[in-house]
Amino acid sequence: MAFQSTDVETTMNQNPTKAPNYPKNENGQTYGSAADATSPETEPDLIRAVGVDGTVGYVLKKDLDGEQPKTPEEAIAIQNSRPPDGYDSPLYDVDGKTVIGVFHIGGN
Repeated sequence: MAFQSTDVETTMNQNPTKAPNYPKNENGQTYGSAADATSPETEPDLIRAVGVDGTVGYVLKKDLDGEQPKTPEEAIAIQNSRPPDGYDSPLYDVDGKTVIGVFHIGGN
C-alpha cells in the first residue's frame, strides 16, 4: 500500500521586496522552505518536503519544476506524457545527495 504526499511548502512570502537568505549545504545548494520565497525564482535548490512515509527531507527544485515547455504544444505534450497518478522523486537529506525517502509528485 502506498501513500501519496503532496506536502511541499509552496505558499509565497507576502513581502515581495526581500528575497530570502537560505543557508547552503556543503555542496553549495540552498535549502529551506519554499514558503519563504518571494517568487519561484527565489526558491531554494532543496525544498523542504514530507515523504510518503512521513519522513521530513528535501526535494530538488528541478525535480518539482520538471521539464519547462517552450511552446503551448510542448506544454500539452509534457502534460500528456505524465502518469495520471503522478510520479515519485527522491527525498534527500540536507546534503542533497543522501536519499532518505520518496516524495510523490502530482496525481490525485
